[in-house]
Amino acid sequence: MSEEFEIRNKVAESGLVNFDLTDLVPKGIRKGIDLKDFLFQEMILKEKDFREKVAAIDTEEYEGAYIYIYNSADAIVPLWAYFLLTAKLTDAAKKIVFGDREDLEVILMHNAIQTHDFEELRGKRVLVKGCSDKEIPENAYIELVEQLKPLVKSLMFGEACSNVPIVKN
Repeated sequence: MSEEFEIRNKVAESGLVNFDLTDLVPKGIRKGIDLKDFLFQEMILKEKDFREKVAAIDTEEYEGAYIYIYNSADAIVPLWAYFLLTAKLTDAAKKIVFGDREDLEVILMHNAIQTHDFEELRGKRVLVKGCSDKEIPENAYIELVEQLKPLVKSLMFGEACSNVPIVKN
């Protein structure tokens, strides 16, 4: 084939580095624990009953899991109850948070971004992938920009064929 009609991949030649935030999503099972299941008639915390139910938890079920603790009942639960439940599960779980599944994902992504070494992107033209099959919390994108802005030559969002320039250093 002549050089005149050679097919070239201009994206590959551009030195653009694709970064997919889904690569940072921690792998593992997510499990929710609803405190209403530990309450008398799903609305009253009786200390003795609560302690017995917590003691009866099979921690193997939560081994290596990311756990979110929430309360779907319209009941006031004292803070020590969260302490007690967390103390029971800490040795088995990878992470325990208070809140819903979305809160858990925000915290997991925060930890992943804060501990990731982005040095390999220093001085590079970086394109953060815009579409994903996994749901990424919006806050993760904000934190990613905070981490990358001082490092990269340029930062873009989207796909190679249609990206949005964000930062040019």
